[in-house]
Amino acid sequence: MTSLLDLPHVSDCTVESCGYNHDGCHAGAVTVAGHTGSAECATFIPLSTKGGLDKVVAQVGACQRGECVHNESLECHADSVRIGAGAAKEDLADCLTYAPR
Repeated sequence: MTSLLDLPHVSDCTVESCGYNHDGCHAGAVTVAGHTGSAECATFIPLSTKGGLDKVVAQVGACQRGECVHNESLECHADSVRIGAGAAKEDLADCLTYAPR
C-alpha cells in the first residue's frame, strides 16, 4: 500500500470548466476512471463555482484503469499526472498521463 506522501501529484490541469481548477487543481485527491482505452478524471465537476482546498495539493487518490502502465494494485505510480481535454470531443477531463500496457 502506498502512503499518502507517495501518491503522485496532479502537476497540471487545463480544464478551466472544472470547479476544482483555479490556477491548478484544488481537489484533495482525484480519481481516474473511465472505460478501457480512456482515463477520465472522475473528480471533474463542471461548475463555475470554485471549490476545494485553499492551496494546490491535488494527488491521485485512486485509479480504476488497471491496464495503465502506471497502475499497480489500483494505485497510480507515475511521478505526476496531467489532466486535460482528451482526444474525443466529449472527453472534457482526462488523465493525459494514461498509457495502456
